[in-house]
Amino acid sequence: MNLNKYIGDRKFYRTVLKVSVPMMIQNGITNFVNLLDNIMVGSLSMEAMSGVSIVNQFIFVFNLMIFGAISAAGIFTAQYHGIGNREGERDTFRFKMIINVVAGILGIAVFALFDDMLISGFLHEGSAEGDLTQALAHGKEYLGIILIGLLPYSVSQAYASTMRETGETFMPMIASIVAVATNFILNLVLIFGLLGLPALGVSGAAIATTVSRYAELAVLILWGHSHTQKCGFLVGAFRSLAIPRHLVGQITVKGFPLMANEFFWSLSVTMRNQCYSVHGLDVVAAQNISSTIFNVFNVVYMSLGVSVSIIVGNLLGAGKLEEARDSDRKLIAFSTACGVLIGMLMAVTSPLFPRIYEATDAARSLATYMMIVSAITMPFCSYANAAYFTLRSGGKVSVTLLFDSVFMWVIVMPLAFGLSLARNAVDIRTMYAVCSATEMLKALFGYILLRRGTWVRQLVTAEGGMARRENNSK
Repeated sequence: MNLNKYIGDRKFYRTVLKVSVPMMIQNGITNFVNLLDNIMVGSLSMEAMSGVSIVNQFIFVFNLMIFGAISAAGIFTAQYHGIGNREGERDTFRFKMIINVVAGILGIAVFALFDDMLISGFLHEGSAEGDLTQALAHGKEYLGIILIGLLPYSVSQAYASTMRETGETFMPMIASIVAVATNFILNLVLIFGLLGLPALGVSGAAIATTVSRYAELAVLILWGHSHTQKCGFLVGAFRSLAIPRHLVGQITVKGFPLMANEFFWSLSVTMRNQCYSVHGLDVVAAQNISSTIFNVFNVVYMSLGVSVSIIVGNLLGAGKLEEARDSDRKLIAFSTACGVLIGMLMAVTSPLFPRIYEATDAARSLATYMMIVSAITMPFCSYANAAYFTLRSGGKVSVTLLFDSVFMWVIVMPLAFGLSLARNAVDIRTMYAVCSATEMLKALFGYILLRRGTWVRQLVTAEGGMARRENNSK
């Protein structure tokens, strides 16, 4: 094996780190503060932590819907930036704004109408600990307030994603830091009633999160529109909402599968967690603890995955197809290696984190077990994540749908559902390990798809049209 094919030079890693480190810092701070928030809410009661964590699983579906809605436009934004087509960047930004506002309004309506039914689906008698009625009440209390922040979140993602795709990764990071700092400070004040204010508990956590969404959006709008030399796509962006019909058609063709993929994938993750929850409230609490900690550790490979779409997308847009192929191979190797190292660190430290939480001994023990299993599968998650963004960078949206959502619904969900029906014979630890092991199969599937090489495509031209140039050689 020629290792030089998988290892880049200093210039290559400088480029990668320039793109990825701001996102790592941004996501790392966000997830670390989420961890602190989680601990603060958990200090109220296990029911409060469980109710909030259930609602956050539905917010997770919404967030990925927004991500999917802007992803197709983002493919074109990155490639337009690669060839210096400023008008194309502006049109894709307008598309994101329109689709995100519509998605935000729809999300608010769905959650407001079906809050009771959605939350109740995760509450099952399965252990002696925990009051399900209280968990439901806390969940509804939290959701009722958090809805106010969905629309500003949707708009901020249109700004932040376009900035990143056009080379400005620093300010989205700063906006995120402002948001998480606002959230953390207000959590301290409002949850526990500091500075003479009343202790609002779960409502305080929801208010803090909502205010932080508006703070993030304010930073992005104020900075972006006052620095149009760096955010050229904002020059005249709102003089008209008109978007060339051919571009709308192209983005829609690419966008519907991506949006469907993010929706069905996130829904499958939520439904898989619902299958876990049939074992009782302890499992809901343990899953909340382990997933929150995992999100702190996975920021490295998640950020590197986004870097794949940006770096490779820019190279494909510029017509540098072989360079894109070479850079992608090295990026995937780097991401996987980071997954191995971070996974080892997570496994070693996994017994420490659950001790911080106000939870039952059973929930803490189960959370530690889940973290160790997740640490073992992290290298496979890293590879699969990089493979997903590689396929997406070349516009292979139908393949990403097959790779992500179809895999979850055809392989993982039947497995999780079947094991949940056999809960008297199969305990939660075995169930969690078996479902997590499917990440190895997904990584193998990703390897096969990448070997085909059909993702190496230039989608746009300097004039804004669709390029027909492809490279399908292996």
